Amino acid sequence: LSDQQKMSESPFSQLRGLYLPPALHPLNKTLVKDSKWKDVDSTQEKRKSLLHDFCKKYNSKKKLRTHLMHLVSRIYVEDRHKVLYCEVPKAGCSNWKRVLMVLNGLAASAHNISHDDVHYGKHLRKLDSFDLKGIYTRLNTYTKTIFVRDPMERLVSAFRDKFEHPNSYYHPVFGKAIIKKYRHNASEEALKTGSGVTFKEFVQYLLDSHRPVGMDIHWEQVSKLCYPCLINYDFIGKFETLEEDANYFLQLVGAPAELKFPKFKDRHSSDERTSAEVVRQYLKELSKEERQGTYDFYSLDYLMFNYTSP
Repeated sequence: LSDQQKMSESPFSQLRGLYLPPALHPLNKTLVKDSKWKDVDSTQEKRKSLLHDFCKKYNSKKKLRTHLMHLVSRIYVEDRHKVLYCEVPKAGCSNWKRVLMVLNGLAASAHNISHDDVHYGKHLRKLDSFDLKGIYTRLNTYTKTIFVRDPMERLVSAFRDKFEHPNSYYHPVFGKAIIKKYRHNASEEALKTGSGVTFKEFVQYLLDSHRPVGMDIHWEQVSKLCYPCLINYDFIGKFETLEEDANYFLQLVGAPAELKFPKFKDRHSSDERTSAEVVRQYLKELSKEERQGTYDFYSLDYLMFNYTSP
């Protein structure tokens, strides 16, 4: 750090191409008294081992380079219990942020924190808001967790949430650009509002190397949100086993015994959850090439987290 500070240019400019050595912290399992968590723990070890093996192969073939501040920009910090949580939208992130607020003493219960408070309240700090020393100290000493989801389910869930419901941001910003570029003979109304984007049009946008509007965290690959081959996560949870994984993790970090991961659906609670069957219906709208292209787009996420290709 002292060498960095002697340089007249920004200290962060020297950190391009940074490779963070895997700081392997065995999880402190002394706080877990109940033997019912044995299977969850065994699954955890398998997930970490698989990701570690994948990254070893992948890193040797491809130099992963990114700026430190970008690397940690999606990671939320909870200092009391020394937790770092990398946010993956559409994989239980709203309820995770509620839990972090409770752990941090900002709320008494996860159940009475509104959606707007979670996402727009600025109650939680992200790792990139700390100085270099603060970032490195936390990366090396805190328990780092990530929760992921089957890539196609996550994609369809994001599409349904942002495009099938009224939305004052996604329709005018993404919807208008998508309809203008991918819909032939679009009506004046559609071009004006950006509402009514089809899943096929959305996938055409996703796979277009010249997208008319940029990427968004709700459908960005986990490999580019959380960098699992550069940051060594101590705990890998899955949306498919969300409650079990989350409640085990809370025990590991010494959370209050009464704190349980919330079960409620954050928004559009009357909608059917995005399941494998729901995904199948959406994939039918795509051509064989589009389906393959979508899988290829998320192929790293499939491989890193051992999801079966659809």
